[in-house]
Amino acid sequence: MDDNGVGKKILPVTSVTNGDGKFARDDLFCLPIQIVNVCFIGKKGANEWVLVDAGMPKSAEMIIKEAESLYGKGVAPKAIILTHGHFDHIGAIVELVEHWKSPVYAHSLEMPYLTGIIDYPKPDSTVEGGMVAKMSGMFPNKGINLENHIHQLPADGSIQDLPDWEWVHTPGHTPGHISLFRKSDGALLAGDAFVTVKQENLYKVITQEKEFSGPPRYLTTDWAAAKKSVQTLEQLHPTVAITGHGVFVEGNELAEGLRNLSENFDSIAKPDYGKYVDGKDTQ
Repeated sequence: MDDNGVGKKILPVTSVTNGDGKFARDDLFCLPIQIVNVCFIGKKGANEWVLVDAGMPKSAEMIIKEAESLYGKGVAPKAIILTHGHFDHIGAIVELVEHWKSPVYAHSLEMPYLTGIIDYPKPDSTVEGGMVAKMSGMFPNKGINLENHIHQLPADGSIQDLPDWEWVHTPGHTPGHISLFRKSDGALLAGDAFVTVKQENLYKVITQEKEFSGPPRYLTTDWAAAKKSVQTLEQLHPTVAITGHGVFVEGNELAEGLRNLSENFDSIAKPDYGKYVDGKDTQ
């Protein structure tokens, strides 16, 4: 396996919620790592569980320690599911796979970035939004090669190790971005299809001030698809949502916030300018 140096990159930005994990449901645990969330699916003490996303670079120790506190030492996840392959969602993946030997799953359109074939488009440090957007030029965009550890999710939306869940294709932020949804209780793991913090604004990232926002602007390349993805998720009527960035939300606050974002996506989420706005550039 080769992470192309992504896992070694240290990014000097964090938030007040770093390491402060919380249960959104009795089997959904959200762990903030610096500026991104990873999710553990499985009740505390369960002998089978699944990890969604793999956090920031240099976060493997934190993720493993949290897993051991929840499920016991040596209890590896049945699978690791990636919502997408940006650096802040796969930062510890190589170390985690080497430690647990768990299979990794992603959408077919994300596979070229996870098998070393191509790199992601470069972050857009010119995009409207704030200081994090300006800093994004230092964020890694290299693809990684997980070799035979990475597998395509089934085309029918099913998830082998999570029979109660389905994956939903929510492109825009990346071509193969997915969200996870459980119909039985309306639980949603949205990844970066939408987030609950203004991810481009450094102060809001640090304080985790709650705000419904679209996908992080500096790494989103297809705004038409991103809008459709938010509308798709709003139509699922989720009851609780853990997003890739920001605090989890539920109930009426989630319904109203997601509806407003869906109906007013262009004014709330889409930047006024940037090299990927209106399909001006894709590199």
